[in-house]
Amino acid sequence: MAIPARIRVLAAGAQLLYALPRPLRRLVAGRPVRIDGQELALDAQLLLRLQQLSRTTFVQESVERSRASLEVSRHLVSGEPVQPVLTRDVSIPAPHGALAATLYTPEGLPSGAGLLVFYHGGGWVVGTRQSHDNTARFLAKHAGVHVLSVEYRLAPEHPFPAAAEDALTAFDFAHEKAGDFGADPRRVAVGGDSAGGNLAAVTAQVATRRGGPAPAFQLLLYPAVDATRRRRSRELFADGFFLTDEHMTWFIDHYAPAGVDRSDPALSPLLAEDLSGLPPAYLATAGFDPLRDEGEAYAAKLADAGVPVALSRQSDLIHGYVNFLGLGRRFREALAEAAGALRMGLSHPVTE
Repeated sequence: MAIPARIRVLAAGAQLLYALPRPLRRLVAGRPVRIDGQELALDAQLLLRLQQLSRTTFVQESVERSRASLEVSRHLVSGEPVQPVLTRDVSIPAPHGALAATLYTPEGLPSGAGLLVFYHGGGWVVGTRQSHDNTARFLAKHAGVHVLSVEYRLAPEHPFPAAAEDALTAFDFAHEKAGDFGADPRRVAVGGDSAGGNLAAVTAQVATRRGGPAPAFQLLLYPAVDATRRRRSRELFADGFFLTDEHMTWFIDHYAPAGVDRSDPALSPLLAEDLSGLPPAYLATAGFDPLRDEGEAYAAKLADAGVPVALSRQSDLIHGYVNFLGLGRRFREALAEAAGALRMGLSHPVTE
């Protein structure tokens, strides 16, 4: 779709703003924000200021408007496409009809590399492969892996457990076809951000418990893992930090409406009784994120179960940081750390 003139102007203005000397950027952003012993990164504070000035919001009055808003606003923050990365469309057979996906392969990647099955964020309601295109490109290039980005079914048209079912279908397909993609089937990871992190965690649990092929690694980026409790971070960062408490309620009410058991581990993987035997994980949280505390609780429970887990709190960042690669440097630094963890996590084949 054509990028509206207003968005092109705002994007150009954002680039000029981030290119200003630090004292001027601080002047625009305002006084440093400090909460819970953390100081918000200037890059993140500037983004929130831009969001305020442009009167853009993550969630609109309706699902349709929210999806359209995200499709347009991504051009403000994603940056120029990461290159050189080759892409091709993939169709994943599923009981309800094929799932669309995109395979990202860094130029020059040797045969037998790892493969990440990536599930985009967006509260199970918004988000697409396109909204996370540069995120997938970045991970492919900087981790040195193939990335299969999946277009799973969204709510409210397809409520829980549709997305979780699609996520598992996509992993099974990726494992089966890894050789055709030039990847090693023993080095297939699952990962995603926010709702996508939820789907990755659920897929790892289900695949491990059923026996047979299971992921070799989990890349969990500020995942939503418990739909039953409001933790302290949800109160601390309820408003003003991109993802709000109101947004979270809106998303979960669409994905898991009345009648759904929200304690089901396929929705709230933190509540699974047994996490032993799950694949190693890198779990990142953002300091100024309503989801921070539940993500860190999941990391602690994984560790208690004997699962190798690296917890990394990006204490100065906000929810959604993997999508803001076109603004400043701090967001790219955080995603680069995740890419490094993925590279290391898939550096050796797992014996099945």
